[in-house]
Order: sequence, then C-alpha cells, then structure tokens
Amino acid sequence: MVDFMTRVLPKANAPRRFLFTLRCTAVAALTAMQAVSPAVAQPGSQAPAPASSAQEGRSAAGAAPGPDGRVLAPSPPSSTLAPSAPSAPALTASVRGLPDFADLVEKVGPAVVNIRTVEKRDPAAAARPPSAEGDDPMAEFFRRFTPPRPGPAPGQPGPRGRGGPDEIPRGVGSGFIITQDGYVLTNHHVVQGADEILVTLTDRREFKARLIGSDERTDVALLKVEGAALPRLSFGDSQRLRVGEWVVAIGSPFGLDSTVTAGIVSAKGRETGEYLPFIQTDVAVNPGNSGGPLLNLRGEVVGINSMIYSRTGGFMGISFAIPIDEVQRVYEQLRTAGRVIRGRMGVGIAEVSKEVAEALGLPKAAGALVRNVERGSPAERAGVEAGDIILRYEGKPIERSSDLPRLVGSTKPGTKAALGVWRKGVAKDLVVVVAEAEPDRPVKAAQQRTAPATGPSNFLGLVASELTEERKAQLRLRGAVQIDAVDGPAARAGIQPGDLLLSLNNQEVLNLAQFNELVGRLDRNKTVVAFVRRGDSGQYVPIRPGR
Repeated sequence: MVDFMTRVLPKANAPRRFLFTLRCTAVAALTAMQAVSPAVAQPGSQAPAPASSAQEGRSAAGAAPGPDGRVLAPSPPSSTLAPSAPSAPALTASVRGLPDFADLVEKVGPAVVNIRTVEKRDPAAAARPPSAEGDDPMAEFFRRFTPPRPGPAPGQPGPRGRGGPDEIPRGVGSGFIITQDGYVLTNHHVVQGADEILVTLTDRREFKARLIGSDERTDVALLKVEGAALPRLSFGDSQRLRVGEWVVAIGSPFGLDSTVTAGIVSAKGRETGEYLPFIQTDVAVNPGNSGGPLLNLRGEVVGINSMIYSRTGGFMGISFAIPIDEVQRVYEQLRTAGRVIRGRMGVGIAEVSKEVAEALGLPKAAGALVRNVERGSPAERAGVEAGDIILRYEGKPIERSSDLPRLVGSTKPGTKAALGVWRKGVAKDLVVVVAEAEPDRPVKAAQQRTAPATGPSNFLGLVASELTEERKAQLRLRGAVQIDAVDGPAARAGIQPGDLLLSLNNQEVLNLAQFNELVGRLDRNKTVVAFVRRGDSGQYVPIRPGR
C-alpha cells in the first residue's frame, strides 16, 4: 500500500491540489458554457432573463451599437474566418436522473434463489490431490465464479465419517424461477457434477431440485422444484438492449443471499472464445453470482450472469452475461427433450483477415474461411471446398466466423440451408442438408513428412517439390506442391516444411512447374497470400516479401 501511495501520490499535498484544480476547472468550464449559451445554467437555477436595452448596447468585445441599434462587432482576422460551407450540427444528448431500484428489487427479488450443491464421494477420493485448474491460459482472464468448494482436508473424515459416501458441500450459486410450478434456470457450471441440489427462496423455504437438463456449450441448466404459485420472472428481449442502458444483478456472492448490484451495459455481442456472444456490463458480480439474473429497469431478465474478466478471481469491473434470447432457445429444448439438439455442417473455419480479403477480391474482411471439410460430411456432399469463404447462411450475412456455428447450431437437423460462398473470385450458391451435431471429439493431427531441400529458395523463401499422383489421389487433391524448406518471408509467415501449397493469390497451384511460373509473375513489393494445407486443415497465409 505504501508503494501504491508512493507511485500514485508522489507528494503529500497532491490530493488537495488535485481536487482544487478539478473544482477550479469545473467552475471555469461552467462559466464559459454560460457565456456561450444562455441555455446552460447551474442545477436548480432558472434560465437567464432577456437582456435589457442598455445591455444590448454593450458587447464583451467593447462594440458599440450602430445607427440602427444593432451591435457592430469587429470582424475577425482572415485566418479565423469559418469556411463558407454550412457546418454539421453538433451531436447532443441529455442524461436523465439516476434510477431508483428499490421498487424493482422489491418486485422481482422473491423470484431469485440461492443454489447449494452437494457432492457424494468415496472417502478415499479425499486423499487424492486436486486436479490443476490453471492449465488453461484463459483461466487467468475468464473465470467462472462459483465459490471455492469447501470440504475436509485430505485424509480427514467427511461430515458423516461412518464409512459410507461423504457429502461434501460443493459450492454456492444463484438462479431464478421462471414458472409458477417451479422451473428454475441457472448455469451449467453451478450444478455440474452435483449429486444433490438445494434451492432456497428469500422467505427461507428450501426445496430439493431435480436436474431436468444441462448444456455445457451455452452454460445453461434447467432445474425443477415441486411447488405451486411460486414467484417468477419474465423474459425480456436482449436484442433490444442498448449499450449504456441500466441493468441490475441479483444473486448470492460469497453466499450473501439477495445481494443487489447495478451498472450499465458496456458492450453487446462480446466474443470471449465461447459458443455465444456475451453481454458485457460493469455490474459488480463475484463468486456466487453465477446463474443469477441480469435485469433491465422493467424487471425483465435480459441475461444470466456467467463469467467475469479477472486476474485475481474477484470483480475487476468487467462481467459477462448470456443473452436471454439464446437462453430461451436452450430452455425450450431442455424442458421438452432434456438435451439440446444442434445442427452441423462438418467444416473447420477461421477468420478472414483484411489482407486475405483484398487478395481474394472481397470488398471487406467478412465471412468464415473454410479450413477443412470432413469426409462424408454434409458440407462435402454440398460441394464446399477448403479455401471457400462462406459469406451467407440462409440469407443472413456472416460478419465474423463465429456467426456461422451459431446459425448452423440453431438449425433443425434435416433442414436444407442455402449457402453463399466466395470461391476463387466468383460467388457461388450451394445447398447443404444440415445434420445433427455429435459430441465434440479430439482431432488427431496428421504426421508430417519432411523431404530434403532440392534447391535454393525463391524470393518468398520457399523450396517446393512435386507431389506424386498417388499422393494427390490419397489426399483428394487436383494439384499442389509440397514445401520442403522455408526461410525469410515464408518462415516469418509461419509456413513449415511438410505443408502443402494449394494456391497463390487465388490462383490454383497444379504442379511444380506452374508454381515456379506463378512465383516469377508475382510483384516482389506486394504481399502474397498463399493457401496452405497442414494435416487436414487449410489456412490463407499472407507472405510479406522484403520485410
């Protein structure tokens, strides 16, 4: 703390001088605004009265009234004359008073619940060391905020300690009731792995909850408690939510039931690497807020609090909520089928960079780059190829690559969906029959074979060799060359020996002779975009020669 004060406040009188400066600056700014515009007045004051005839005869610049009674101000110097073209009107906005959340909280608070989970496990498992959770590099930044799981020390008996399974208190989270007969929404990570789920209302009634279904990809879980005439919340419209709008969070941070915090929507559609685009807010949320509602000023649920950005595990001014529009789609499927059924195409995708877009003749960097197509997948049957840019799905534009899996995932399996594809400078329309998504499975990378270099590299830093007809047929390629060695620009771009080069600047590479001919025609001062295949995946790689 001393070091913080030393670095931030180097002098003892700095805070007083700083506050004094702020006060003087504020007074000076208000005075200047009042001088420029009579409509600006201090709070609580009335608008200034019209000037008297005597005052009209004076001006701040000392100008005197002319014969007709008008003030003749001196002309400004020529260097300060405004341009003759009319200026655009200034953007203005008004800010209303701060909201009072008391009535809102009194109305919706009873429908927000505290959720406690219990895990039953063999006493021998307590002696096992806990698994590390810090292996994921994103764990430092995006932490699910369920409080640490309390439990006995290794080797110590659990709460019952009679030789049977121990009941270990697992965590505390939040949730909210959405039907009067007891359906409750929360986060998947709040109830994951729990053997018993306890739901407590604000009136201290406690229920044992039954897990109806849970979806890990969207982090949504649906519970059911046996009750009637229970308080409930209604869904809002997260699409109508505006950046800067007031929102409220209610939950149980650190087990403190019915805690209310408020803030504003900081951003919408925030990408965090998850399946969904999140609502970002500055509402204070902490461990235990998971699964609690994010509410607008009408008391409608617009999101479920799910993640925070943190380097410490606590609140740092940035929190994320799952949009309620996405939650509703998951809720309907969980309630009717107990699981979420998603569509799939069978393609691996990546973002389209600005350099790639320019090289391929696209007007802007948009769409989803197809890196690979699974064999026998709906995409292969539809004619999708590696290197294609998918620009539209069912008429909806694909602005970012993450838009595509969300649209396909929300499509009912068996549906015929229209694709708008950009291939080698030409727009194509394809039709894909969406299949049902399977559980994620790890993909084993293909082993690469590195051949010896056959000669000096070209100005791109590439040494290539011919592919045999047998290997082309095995890889189902019409043409390509294998990269045997890299240096200079190609090495800096990330190309590796063993990669297959399929095209340069959107021109297909058929064989080694044609590859050398294409390289000879390239502009040595411009970036070259190569389509490279590594294993089963392809990627456009910008190569910047001479840098």
